[in-house]
Amino acid sequence: MENSVIIGPDALPALAELLYRPAVSRVFVVVDSHTARACLPLLEPHLPANYCLIEIPAGEEYKSLASCEVVWSQLTAQRADRHAVVVNLGGGVVTDLGGFAAALYKRGIRFVQVPTTLLAQVDASVGGKTGIDFQGYKNQLGVFQEPAAVFIEQKFLETLDPRQVKSGYAEVIKHWLIADADAFNTNRRLGWLTDDWTPIIRESVALKQRIVAEDPLEAGPRKLLNFGHTVGHAIESYLLLQAGREALHGEAVAAGLVCESWLSVQHGLLSAEELDKIETFVFSVFDKLSFVLMETAAIAEFALQDKKNAGTTINCTLLEGIGNGVYDQPVTVAEIAESLRYYLRLQS
Repeated sequence: MENSVIIGPDALPALAELLYRPAVSRVFVVVDSHTARACLPLLEPHLPANYCLIEIPAGEEYKSLASCEVVWSQLTAQRADRHAVVVNLGGGVVTDLGGFAAALYKRGIRFVQVPTTLLAQVDASVGGKTGIDFQGYKNQLGVFQEPAAVFIEQKFLETLDPRQVKSGYAEVIKHWLIADADAFNTNRRLGWLTDDWTPIIRESVALKQRIVAEDPLEAGPRKLLNFGHTVGHAIESYLLLQAGREALHGEAVAAGLVCESWLSVQHGLLSAEELDKIETFVFSVFDKLSFVLMETAAIAEFALQDKKNAGTTINCTLLEGIGNGVYDQPVTVAEIAESLRYYLRLQS
């Protein structure tokens, strides 16, 4: 079961099998204030009676060192040893932060991911990236550390409002754009809502696993998974600092998909016809984000902190046609600002 991803109704029973092993000294469950109320009741029957709950506030602004200190303090107070297991029950904030905290505690204890949002199920919980935000920059601190296993149960999606589910769909579209033109062309003609997300989750997880297996530490092809994220993270980071204007991660990534597709056209990699298909699909699902022309330069500056950069060069993942991502494409701050201005001119 180690490093496996279990999807479907067998996921939580399989988690229980792992947690009840004699080699596990104690179980710690990291939740946020939402998953404590909405998701823990579904998980609790599969937990040992003596598990310890660690709760942090919900929201991207709490993906921070201060929240890590809450986790570390409780692990320390409960004398967690290196045979303990941390169960991260939540969306991308909880899985990223909980994994990071576990990876650093006593130089690393085992953790498992139980993602409860579509975004975390198709992307954030798989691949071994953990981390937190720092000084306003997304995922500025982090480590690569694979979870002991990932357990994906679709029932958790029933606890979400449609906006949260939709946010995760941006990562699904991203996967199609970088590696599966057939799926993109099929699904752009369909509505985004479905009663059964399991096939889409399985396909997205399998695609990401293939890429990560080839490049675990993001030295090459794994950078393809960052399509939409150079601009998307810049937008998300900027809006997070503006009171009352926070965008969900997937909403920012959706805008990034449009901007970076436009950059692909400007670099002679993508046709205008393909760009139109991408824009039509994205705007059939997502509303346009609210920022104004005078903010585009400030947003673009955030891209200078992107983790794919080399020195002063901003390295972006672009599209050489739908279904074919290319990484390490140099772009300038001015080009990113212009892509944001292009986005603002579009009619959603």
